Amino acid sequence: MATILVVDDEFGISELLEALLTDEGHRVMTALNGLLALARMDDTRPDLVISDLMMPVMDGAALLRAIRERPEWQDVPFVLMCALPEASVQERMLPYQGFLRKPFRMDDVVVFVERLLGRAGH
Repeated sequence: MATILVVDDEFGISELLEALLTDEGHRVMTALNGLLALARMDDTRPDLVISDLMMPVMDGAALLRAIRERPEWQDVPFVLMCALPEASVQERMLPYQGFLRKPFRMDDVVVFVERLLGRAGH
């Protein structure tokens, strides 16, 4: 069982991913923006972060920068979600480990997460 942090300001997406990943046996935490995500990570270090790019308060790019600045979080895999094509957001992002283009199929998310967690040693 992995601990996964889902960060998205759209309740429907967060709830859907939480239900899906919980059904797959993972512990899921959620946050509405990057700032709240950092607070959650202070309490519990996740095995994987799945974050939307465009959010109020602190977006996904700023969240990724903040995570990579903390030595204890530098190896946490980060998955970016966005409705834009990946090529249009790559240039302004630090390296991330995965990209999910919205809208995505739920079956694809499960396969993607399991593959990524397998690479991370889980």
